[in-house]
Amino acid sequence: MRIVIVGAGKLGYSIAELLSKEEYDVIVVDKDEQRLEVIKDSLDVLTMAANGSSPITLGDGDIRGAEVLIAVTNSDEVNMISCILAKKNGIKHTIARIRDIQFISEAKEYLKENFDIDLMLNPEMITALEINRILMVPAALNVEDFADGKVRLFEAKVRTDSKLANIPFRDLNMPREILAAMLFRAHEMIIPHGNDSLQPMDNAYFIGRTKDIENFSHNFVQQDSSKIERVMIIGAGRTGRFLATVLDRQGVKVKIFDKDRNICREMAEKLKNGEAYEGDGTDIDLLVQEGIKEADAVACLTKDDKLNLLVAMLCKHLGAKKTIVQVSRSEYTDIMEKVGIDIVLSSRMLASSEVLAYVRRGGIISVSLLEGAKVEAIEVIVQDNAQVAGKQLKQAGLPRECLVCAYLRNDEANIANGSTVLQAGDRVIIIIKTSHSKRVLEYFKNN
Repeated sequence: MRIVIVGAGKLGYSIAELLSKEEYDVIVVDKDEQRLEVIKDSLDVLTMAANGSSPITLGDGDIRGAEVLIAVTNSDEVNMISCILAKKNGIKHTIARIRDIQFISEAKEYLKENFDIDLMLNPEMITALEINRILMVPAALNVEDFADGKVRLFEAKVRTDSKLANIPFRDLNMPREILAAMLFRAHEMIIPHGNDSLQPMDNAYFIGRTKDIENFSHNFVQQDSSKIERVMIIGAGRTGRFLATVLDRQGVKVKIFDKDRNICREMAEKLKNGEAYEGDGTDIDLLVQEGIKEADAVACLTKDDKLNLLVAMLCKHLGAKKTIVQVSRSEYTDIMEKVGIDIVLSSRMLASSEVLAYVRRGGIISVSLLEGAKVEAIEVIVQDNAQVAGKQLKQAGLPRECLVCAYLRNDEANIANGSTVLQAGDRVIIIIKTSHSKRVLEYFKNN
């Protein structure tokens, strides 16, 4: 399959990297030849120095034969035009980055129908919603919902004093409704079996019905943790503003800090329960004065990864209970976690996972990239005549690098085991090492 990416910026690079690893035929188009050189030197893709919103470019023979066009420049208008021209030149599917939140919230259907956009991406909104979902589960490092919210994947750090640690799973009194789906230890994925156990500092993933996971998650909540009531946000960019608005609607007391006076005034007018402060997020006196010790969480969401790290460490030192950092470079994730940052999110990776799910299609509903894209959690529909259909999972021949966790049938969520027999039409949640995902997904497709 040939895929055209218009825009060779950070998001375009991340998407191109992900798709080229999947062995798609990728062409990256941009007017900036220096950006294209970086991509050409690093990735196995074709590049084209041209205007991605030009009828001449979109009419090029190599581009007209593409299956998907992904427009991710910094201009919403350029992205929209690229999608319109792509459809007129026979490209079947289009994806556009739309940064204006008003477009997404108020005119989404209009844009789809009139601008030929099949999937709209707003990385800042995606990141803000992900942070909100995690904050609503106090013990979580990550939360992923599947099957229309009926199934939840929950990630937590195993504390040194955890009552669940160092006990083999076969002896652990785990609720039957909960499955230990994966452990991530020393950068290695472990699909747990009876002899395995939770070890202190493991990143542990559990899956089950959402209500069951909510109850089970209390095993990982520290005694001094409770429902999130106060959140500080450093940086009132698109992500920070959207997160503040979402939290404010839920009754959370938000304090948002930024150096831009006009943005702070705008936010002060919008927030009902919160406040906006014009100031430097690295100002210790300001943070102490505004109650950093009482904050249940601090989200560092400036455009500068290094500044976010510095501020998060500073807030942790001053007594913040939980720190969240947004990064544009996903390779910083491991470093930040090692120095004590609780949650690190890459907006580029979150947006790229949506693109990957759309491009794969073939019954795939969603893809969540975990642990720096080393692992994927995928929701897929079992197709007619699929290899896994009609036989027990333990006899389906699935590779060891994957785990079928749960499935939805007749609107009811169930945990899977070796005796489970999947049927065509089941919505299945699987965890796979990214390097094996292409091979594993073939088991769920129509043969």
